Amino acid sequence: MPSDKAVVHVIDDDEAVRQSLVFLLGTAGLEVRTYDSATAFLDALPNVVAGCVITDVRMPVVGGLELLRRLRKLKLAVPVIVITGHGDVPLAVEAMKMGAADFLEKPFDDEALLASVRSALNALDRDRKREVERSEIESRLSGLSSREREVLEGLVAGQANKQIAHALGISPRTIEIYRANLMTKMQAASLSDLVRMAMIAGVIGPAAESESGVSPG
Repeated sequence: MPSDKAVVHVIDDDEAVRQSLVFLLGTAGLEVRTYDSATAFLDALPNVVAGCVITDVRMPVVGGLELLRRLRKLKLAVPVIVITGHGDVPLAVEAMKMGAADFLEKPFDDEALLASVRSALNALDRDRKREVERSEIESRLSGLSSREREVLEGLVAGQANKQIAHALGISPRTIEIYRANLMTKMQAASLSDLVRMAMIAGVIGPAAESESGVSPG
């Protein structure tokens, strides 16, 4: 999906519902696109602007659950809000288990819907920022020498300079130089900042992070 201004994509086979949501979301300053079926939305995907989806759970041919399955198969991390009738709550709960961001029962409260949409769009924006940050960190990691990478792995494992030096068979003073170069290349303000970057890039997991602050020297 292109990453222009976020759009709310409304999918419902009921035209009255679509128009009602267009009015509500439009008055809240949100850009809206409507589709009379999930199939129409899926067909438009190559040109769909990133945002969130509001979909009825029960529609002909492709319902809300099947839409979630297809979006997952396409690896599209788009937040989906499911609208459901009272009798369709079990389906909506199943949709949540499949990754839907929220579900609202008809007739839903306007403010509840707007709050759900804003929450979904905020989460999408946070995900985008995390992805940009991850990409930048991975780019910095690719600029490290093999020795700097080894020093990085030692530091984020909680090892002191002397321990890393012993493991690599070089002097602690040389480790200090590698460490300084490493911090500069990674644009890390502190060891904790470096550990955070390593976690974001997948160099270490949460367990390793908990060990990393024990021996900063």
